[in-house]
Amino acid sequence: MATASQIKNIPFSQPQILADLVQYEEGRVVSRTFAQNRTMSLTLFAFDQDEGLSTHTAAGDAFVYVIDGEANITIGSTEVVTHAGEAVVMPAGVPHAVHARKRFKMLLVVVKAAD
Repeated sequence: MATASQIKNIPFSQPQILADLVQYEEGRVVSRTFAQNRTMSLTLFAFDQDEGLSTHTAAGDAFVYVIDGEANITIGSTEVVTHAGEAVVMPAGVPHAVHARKRFKMLLVVVKAAD
């Protein structure tokens, strides 16, 4: 019996280059959501230089994997500079923000506690 797919917006059973699945746009942050439910979300982002996400909190731990470029990620009072190939985890409930030092792409996974 087939079940509904939990992952969307990406072809199944084919290798994919994540950096090619979201494109840079001048002056914008572009996102492509692959999965989202009550316990997790999986989203690919492309940030133009000097764009970002303002300070906010998340209900779950946020795992960021930088695919391309360079960004400042502020977690509480700590600022982290991230580069392609690096990952950073932001704990649930701690204010954080993202700022593109250069154009950059990231894969964001937010994992929330099950109810």
